[in-house]
Amino acid sequence: MPSSESISALVAHERVRAARLYIERSDESTLARQAALSAIPAPTGAEGARGAHVADLYREAGLKDVTVDDVGNVTGWLGAPREEPVVLSAHLDTVFGAGLDVSVERSGARLQGPGISDNARGLAALVTVAEALVRAGVSTVRPVRFTATVGEEGSGDLRGVKHLFANGRPRPHAFIALDGAGIERIVHRALGARRYRVTYRGPGGHSWAAFGVANPANAVGRATALLADLQMPHSPRSTCAVVRLGGGTGLNSIPQEAWLDLDLRSEDPRALAQLDGTVQALLARALAEENGHRTAGTPPLQLELRRVGDRPSGLTPRAHPLVQAAIAATRALGSPHELTCASTDANVPIALGIPAIALGAGGHAGDAHLPTEWYENVDGALGVVRALLVTAAMAEVR
Repeated sequence: MPSSESISALVAHERVRAARLYIERSDESTLARQAALSAIPAPTGAEGARGAHVADLYREAGLKDVTVDDVGNVTGWLGAPREEPVVLSAHLDTVFGAGLDVSVERSGARLQGPGISDNARGLAALVTVAEALVRAGVSTVRPVRFTATVGEEGSGDLRGVKHLFANGRPRPHAFIALDGAGIERIVHRALGARRYRVTYRGPGGHSWAAFGVANPANAVGRATALLADLQMPHSPRSTCAVVRLGGGTGLNSIPQEAWLDLDLRSEDPRALAQLDGTVQALLARALAEENGHRTAGTPPLQLELRRVGDRPSGLTPRAHPLVQAAIAATRALGSPHELTCASTDANVPIALGIPAIALGAGGHAGDAHLPTEWYENVDGALGVVRALLVTAAMAEVR
């Protein structure tokens, strides 16, 4: 069982020390790789070019059995592929759409560009850990599977990592996601999310001549007001947000269709299910209220509720060896640790009962999910070393 003592032993292990030294000496190379990866466009659903580059980097690093699966996940192996590996992962995609300039500017220790931290940093660290383990000749009891996943962001709905665990595929011994920057954060609680496109449809018509028919835009307004007044619990923390609105064709037309997009989140799966039920009841209430105001004899509105995202929630207990290894590794590198909750690729294995966490990959970052996103390489190597130590602890160095 990994502990502070076993992490201390790893820090002193000759080959692990060599791997750490390689990471520290490769700090500038890792940063250059991060910038190069960030400059390859990778919108959710169009990660192929970046994935192909990562596959080449895997081969150059010395990983074996490098493959790209049916959905675009890129995998390479340290050790022979077999059951119960330790999975170290990072997602390929960004939140930015096609056509955005993703070039990277550097000023001293700061890199700036869309996706430079989330998740070019995670990908660069993933490759550097692989290089370090191979170059230092680290041998482990369990194989290590390095996987760059697709579809982690937004509309991707964790598509890549869901594919990894679909259809009863072999379960890993542990799963570690590298996501963004930082050295203190340890995500062991999966923030669940359900996302909906809510559409109200009706007959529509001229805004003067057809006035009195049930109005989909009014229904969206009623629904938005009801949801805005919904009291959310603080423990377990849960949220409900209307994130987009749309509909209509002109300034003098009652729309035939209007819609809103909803993002529901909770740390607890039962609380999320309860929130989902409450929200659906409020959406139906908005429908009934608008239909109740229509002129007699005119058609009622219809409601369509389409789920467009489902991110499961759960936790890897604080006492689990994986979480303890991450805490011990963070402390061993001289940093305080922060146990936290977020939505990452680790959500899926956590919900399946597989030990999983997500870690930052060193450095400082800001303006996440904005075109002005930036990364500063302050103690950047320490984040990569932490990933090395946690991976080595769970894979058991010989």
